[in-house]
Amino acid sequence: MKTIGFLSFGHWAPSPQSGTRSAGEALLQSIDLAVAAEELGADGAYFRVHHFARQLASPFPLLAAVGAKTSKIEIGTAVIDMRYENPLYMAEDAGSADLIAGGRLQLGISRGSPEQVIDGWRYFGYEPAEGQSDADMGRGHAEVLLNVLRGQGFAQPNPRPMFPNPPGLLRLEPHSEGLRERIWWGAGSNATAVWAAKLGMNLQSSTLKDDETGEPFHIQQAKQIRAYREAWKEAGHARTPRVSVSRSIFALVDDRDRAYFGRGNQSEDQVGFIDENTRAIFGRSYAAEPDKLIAELKQDEAVAEADTLLLTVPNQLGVDYNAHVIEAILKHVAPALGWR
Repeated sequence: MKTIGFLSFGHWAPSPQSGTRSAGEALLQSIDLAVAAEELGADGAYFRVHHFARQLASPFPLLAAVGAKTSKIEIGTAVIDMRYENPLYMAEDAGSADLIAGGRLQLGISRGSPEQVIDGWRYFGYEPAEGQSDADMGRGHAEVLLNVLRGQGFAQPNPRPMFPNPPGLLRLEPHSEGLRERIWWGAGSNATAVWAAKLGMNLQSSTLKDDETGEPFHIQQAKQIRAYREAWKEAGHARTPRVSVSRSIFALVDDRDRAYFGRGNQSEDQVGFIDENTRAIFGRSYAAEPDKLIAELKQDEAVAEADTLLLTVPNQLGVDYNAHVIEAILKHVAPALGWR
């Protein structure tokens, strides 16, 4: 059995060819797709966060709205770039969204990836400390977030407060019990996956990672997952961690599917540089008739290793079509692979 959800980047473009032409449409359609996915029996609605782009950005109003409109589906991010975040304010937002959703928030965070502008986090008022990189800063923000989500008091109360205080040091409110165990780290390398395991975060592994061995993407990603689980075991955490991978998977079951995705032009891994020094490998997409798709996915070692699969969706094709994409996987592919 696998937890199966969708992952939307929330792209929008003011173009006649786009089914999502404004930021408002991207947000409202995201809510509608989450409702539709829950009705279809999907397990998760996840959203990517990008700044300075025509995509989803500040996630917590959207997560809260989805939480209010649904009742069962997991609601999450994959991922929030922690270089841009005030971790204390973020803890308050996350606690509020989780309480609205009844404890269904699965919050994916990361140190981030290359963005639309140079050092965009500087515009948000953040600067790495002397001797630190922006990645160090992002991981530092993450550690602060993890600490305050424990719900322990740390702030000295005012002796003459506006309202009566409980005894002792004060914590951030609202606090949502259990959210600390539902934080995921988006790891781009084996080393950061091991770091996330030591801190007790779940693991999100995307469709790209550092090319550390030259092997096919799914093999490198499977090794990353195994390294993470071994580090988790060594750290002695009591609970069982969760691991997700993201994939673009399209079952070609009608003429629309074949018109959009039947050309097979992304059926191989790609290699490139995400910055001046980091060689990355990008995983292939899958698009085929269900029988062929099932056979191909059986060979994907990382999908086999993960307990959670996030299906990246082409949100600009509209809610109805994306619901069809999700339904086709749940109906025609997942049962044959033992995911359902």
